[in-house]
Amino acid sequence: MSCCAPGTEMALEAAEAERAGPSAEEILLTSRAIGDGLRQTDLSVPGVHCGACIQVIEKALNKLDGVAAARVNLSTRRVSVKWREDKLPPIIETLNRLGYAAHLFEAGETGKDPVLSELIRAVAVAGFAAGNIMLLSVSVWSGADDATRDMFHWLSALIALPALFFAGSIFFRSAWNALRHGRMNMDVPIALGVSLAYGLSLYETINHGAHAYFDASVSLLFFLLIGRTLDHVMRERARTAVSGLARLAPRGAMVLSDDGGRDYVPLEEIRPGMRIAIAAGERIPVDGVVESGASEIDCSMATGESAPQAAGPGADIRAGMLNLTQPFVMRATATADNSFLAEMMRLMEAAEGGRALYRRLADRASALYSPVVHVTAFLTFLGWMIATGGDWHRAITVAIAVLIITCPCALGLAVPIVQVVAARRLFENGIMVKDGAAMEKLAEIDSAVFDKTGTLTLGVPHLANERELGDTTMALAASLAVHSRHPFSRAIVRAAAGAGAGSAAVQFDTVRELPGLGIEALSGADVWRLGRAGWALDLASDASHESGTVLAHNGRRLAAFRFDDTLRPDTKAAVDHLRLQGIGLEIMSGDSREQVARVARRLGIQTWEAGVLPGEKLSRLSALSSEGHKTLMVGDGLNDAPALAAAHVSMAPATAADIGRNAADFVFLRESFLAVPLARDIAKRAGRLIRQNFALAIIYNLLAVPIAVLGYVTPLIAAIAMSLSSLIVIGNALRLRTDARLVGNHGDTEADHRQAEISAMVEAA
Repeated sequence: MSCCAPGTEMALEAAEAERAGPSAEEILLTSRAIGDGLRQTDLSVPGVHCGACIQVIEKALNKLDGVAAARVNLSTRRVSVKWREDKLPPIIETLNRLGYAAHLFEAGETGKDPVLSELIRAVAVAGFAAGNIMLLSVSVWSGADDATRDMFHWLSALIALPALFFAGSIFFRSAWNALRHGRMNMDVPIALGVSLAYGLSLYETINHGAHAYFDASVSLLFFLLIGRTLDHVMRERARTAVSGLARLAPRGAMVLSDDGGRDYVPLEEIRPGMRIAIAAGERIPVDGVVESGASEIDCSMATGESAPQAAGPGADIRAGMLNLTQPFVMRATATADNSFLAEMMRLMEAAEGGRALYRRLADRASALYSPVVHVTAFLTFLGWMIATGGDWHRAITVAIAVLIITCPCALGLAVPIVQVVAARRLFENGIMVKDGAAMEKLAEIDSAVFDKTGTLTLGVPHLANERELGDTTMALAASLAVHSRHPFSRAIVRAAAGAGAGSAAVQFDTVRELPGLGIEALSGADVWRLGRAGWALDLASDASHESGTVLAHNGRRLAAFRFDDTLRPDTKAAVDHLRLQGIGLEIMSGDSREQVARVARRLGIQTWEAGVLPGEKLSRLSALSSEGHKTLMVGDGLNDAPALAAAHVSMAPATAADIGRNAADFVFLRESFLAVPLARDIAKRAGRLIRQNFALAIIYNLLAVPIAVLGYVTPLIAAIAMSLSSLIVIGNALRLRTDARLVGNHGDTEADHRQAEISAMVEAA
């Protein structure tokens, strides 16, 4: 028979269930398929807060049978595990064994930040206690007599005790959790230093000693909490872009059933094939296609284009876009988890979690740091015991200062804070990055290979010779082209409208489109054709040898149309920027030789190939790699996916095929090609700041440790110095958002002046 009341028993069962985490069934239901027989599960692990935590979790999870990859994101405190579909590994059990309670990650969670609230309360309590204890200490330092000194020491002890329990619980919980699971983290030396400082002070007070360090122990917590709070705030500010993306997704949508019913369905229950009614002013819930109705859509979140875009039946629309003017009905083509908006959120959140070289170095250093700190403090204690002839009070005071001043917080922040700020900077300019390793690789490139259609160009042809054709011919061609959605037909219609051509004088009886050939119209016995020359022209015609698109009347040519593709905005400036930075440039395209040559001439790129197959692109990238080049591949199509995956680093526009976006390391959302040099310059700047942060952390320790070991630093000064080192690292990382200069040497030569102009254009983007 249970000794607990029913309510208590239920509460205990609920608490036990919460500690146990989600069940295997819940994990299976919430995981998503990512291809190649793999599924991904995202878990929220609030106990993650330093590089040592990341290393412990990733090492343990990656050892599990069935786990393909495990990655920890420090800012979101999120663990992403990719596992093989045939076997669910014991993920939750492993995290519980390590001491990290986990629950299912919800990207759309909003509301008050509990971590920040706890930190602010802890700072307030520690600050109040530190201020009052410092006031009492002034009297002691001023020469109070023995009885008064003892009274002030006891008052200080009473004020400090609740402050240590409440404000210090953040560090004590973390340190105890690490130690009871047989590992170390950054909070172990902090908790040890604070406890020793308070314990030593209490011993001195009991024995009527002249010195106590209650002010040092509480002030240490105060400064540490300030640094941790600022770190948390900076990370959250850098991640507000992800929060903003989450708010672009509605909570649900009005789904239309086949029998005419209307039901409001939560976002996570929407499935492909569902018909959804979108009212004016509503956000698109998932990716889909307009089925009926027409409206204007704000597509700025996907394309960066501020002007509203018309959307009618058959138009592709993406989650997060805003319906501006008229209601319409769409058909869903993806779930919320697989939508374009969800993909952008995952890319943004993954940026900090990349296992780049610098990040791996910092994590390893942080993991080894705590044992080294403890050994150093212990040796310092022994050394001072010998030097002072057994003065344990002096020896332990110096050892406490060593414990405090050598905390590896600055080293642990050196890389992730820069990666978070860099990812935010890229996002603000419409560029998504998958992880920090991609930024590191982009900074290393010495060559770049571009696809043409959809990459250097928009894939939207325009008529190049409309001035040669005349209004009558243009009007006649447009009257045929308006019946087709072919890109060339649309280009003719746009050109006729732009030239102010009137309506055609010929009235057609019937108009039909023949796929792959063109448009045919009949007017009495006359036949008008707009399309391929070999089909439109009479075989007996002298012009039958022509190729391309022509307008023909009864088999005889009336006009030939030349089309050119539209370069992406700022493509020439972007290519010039890369060239002046010493990047080798190539174009590899499957298009015709004439079209590729024309684009290469316009951009001044000397090396190019036309009619290239996917395997040939892959071979060229392999050849560049074998020659020692680190190549950036920029492409958009299905045929570019192997090359994007094989390149040293790769980029794709948001308009690329899904497989191309998935294969690329970067995705740029806006039409401007300045995204390419801008991403590279931010990556180089981020790399420089990371190296600076490493140098700052190393220099700080090289200076601080000897001074502390020699006994020139009190525990209070050590606390201030350690907190300042973390703030300096954070401040240096934030320079990436405020420094307008881009990487590059600007001298007095004409090329350097041109480089400066292009850099200004890139920065303005």
